[in-house]
Amino acid sequence: MTDTAPKTAEDLFQFLDSLNISHTTKRHPPVFTVAESESLRDEIPGGHTKNLFVKDKKDQYFVLTVEERAAVDLKSVHKVIGAASKVSFGKPEKMLEFLGVVPGSVTVFGAFNDTGKNVTFVLDEDLMTHDVINGHPLSNDATTSIGRADLLRFLEATGHTPLVLKVTD
Repeated sequence: MTDTAPKTAEDLFQFLDSLNISHTTKRHPPVFTVAESESLRDEIPGGHTKNLFVKDKKDQYFVLTVEERAAVDLKSVHKVIGAASKVSFGKPEKMLEFLGVVPGSVTVFGAFNDTGKNVTFVLDEDLMTHDVINGHPLSNDATTSIGRADLLRFLEATGHTPLVLKVTD
């Protein structure tokens, strides 16, 4: 556990800028569910994400980033992602420790806070057909849009090699 505070959206944007990654962010009221965020679709083009923070019995942690309406079978996804057992949801304390976010704000951009490389990031193949991917910039009161290739570059730059796998039904 580090004693440094989680990085902020502004820190994230500076990091993306330092990588010459184009990004846009739209602020909005906090959204906690896909249903709440669907009202933003007309304003924000691209693939919208749902993120699941899960762990296996060996305490290996994963963030599964999928298209917002996609279904993930938690009983079988472990076989696809290489987990040691069926997965369950990770505890909020670990979410905060590893990703610097609270429930309702899980995001692929949490890799920016995972300096200890505690989490494996899994991007669903179907989501990666979108040219633009949208995710929360470490809080659920904004949505950041980034190109598909740039998302991969961002993850690599944080020291995470993302797995692009078919994890949805």
